[in-house]
Amino acid sequence: MPEAAIAPHLDSAVQDLYTAGITACRGAFTPQWADMMREDIDTAFAEARGREGGTVGRGPHRYYVEMHPEQMRGFVELVDHPWVRGVCETVLGPDYRVVELGFDIPLAGAVNQPWHRDFPMPDATRSRRRLTSLAFNLTAVDTREDMGPFEIAPGTQWDDDIRFGHAMFPPRDTYPRYAGLAERKYPRRGDISARSALTIHRGTANHSPDSRPVLVLGVDAPGAGNDAQHAMEVTRSYWASLPGRVRAHLLCPVVEELTPIVQKHTIEGLVMGDA
Repeated sequence: MPEAAIAPHLDSAVQDLYTAGITACRGAFTPQWADMMREDIDTAFAEARGREGGTVGRGPHRYYVEMHPEQMRGFVELVDHPWVRGVCETVLGPDYRVVELGFDIPLAGAVNQPWHRDFPMPDATRSRRRLTSLAFNLTAVDTREDMGPFEIAPGTQWDDDIRFGHAMFPPRDTYPRYAGLAERKYPRRGDISARSALTIHRGTANHSPDSRPVLVLGVDAPGAGNDAQHAMEVTRSYWASLPGRVRAHLLCPVVEELTPIVQKHTIEGLVMGDA
């Protein structure tokens, strides 16, 4: 997408994020680009499942895997996409930091997750209604109803209830409200969505025989602190190959040799699903 075509969309994207809590850029990449991403996800998933700590459960038959940028051939194209950069700069400020690259993969038989947000509400959001983190998602498949689409309750990024379990899980007596607000999303290969990870959401049951991998790119405003949950690295040679404006926003160690990631971003309340 040409840079000149992005500007008119940024205002609406920011408005979406501060109202609904989610926005999207349809057709940001070609389906072929998304298919290449799927190949890299499949490779990373096979490697991660073959060692202890390589994956973390997000419910029955549902996994999360963090990966290193070098494991994704399209990483630079993603983080340097004009819409991604524009949304990050506008919402998080010019010194935003890319802190997470990973993927969720609901397999056949995945069940409904409990309603949740991905981390507790920061003080800046509670006191100043400022978003300090964004999650960009890219589907690796054309989403069908039977695959267990992502479900989100628009406007709930501001919900602040002392009864939330671990400050992340709404009490069950509030589930009817979230179900009433819920919207299911059916992205296609090449689409990008951006959301506040505070907006209450869940993965739904996958009744199909197919997996539904979704890439996750996590981006923080300075000081948001979510980098402590993640472990991605880049090698010195890869770092040297990156454009300067990508290096300026990439917050991770630069090393001689990559270390296989032992997953740190566990969300204990998701392990059993909506039991």
